[in-house]
Amino acid sequence: MSEDERDNADNPGVIAPPPLIYAGALVAGLLANRRYHIPFLPRPLARMLGWLLVVCGLAVGLLGFREMRRAETNLDPSKPATTVVTEGPFRFTRNPLYLGMTMIYGGISAFANALTAALLLPIVLHLMRRGVIEREERYLERKFGDVYLQYKAKAPRWI
Repeated sequence: MSEDERDNADNPGVIAPPPLIYAGALVAGLLANRRYHIPFLPRPLARMLGWLLVVCGLAVGLLGFREMRRAETNLDPSKPATTVVTEGPFRFTRNPLYLGMTMIYGGISAFANALTAALLLPIVLHLMRRGVIEREERYLERKFGDVYLQYKAKAPRWI
């Protein structure tokens, strides 16, 4: 799809489904960890931090999921958005589902004490910013105009 076609499509034209980006990198990092295990945290801290991040990530993500369902808008970025969601965790971050996935990824990396997986997280975040979030933001600005711009001015991209 060309950039002009993407600009006229009723979806943001993201590079890949976000869960696939996170899961692909996490699996690659965990597999590399099996081969080149380099612990980066003391084991008790790794377990505690891992659980904390996973639980918090699930909470943030599920609250965001619930708000999107309440607003009856699509969760799948390949489908049209029907509204700008501004309630629940969307008051504090424009991307609670991605924030939740980032926390879960970090938590699993910590719990597994997998430095290889943790080192892939900045690449995941770059792919998410350039290939997903920036495209979604351009799409929402085109589709919802001032409504989205006002929301964007109030809520940060992450936290």
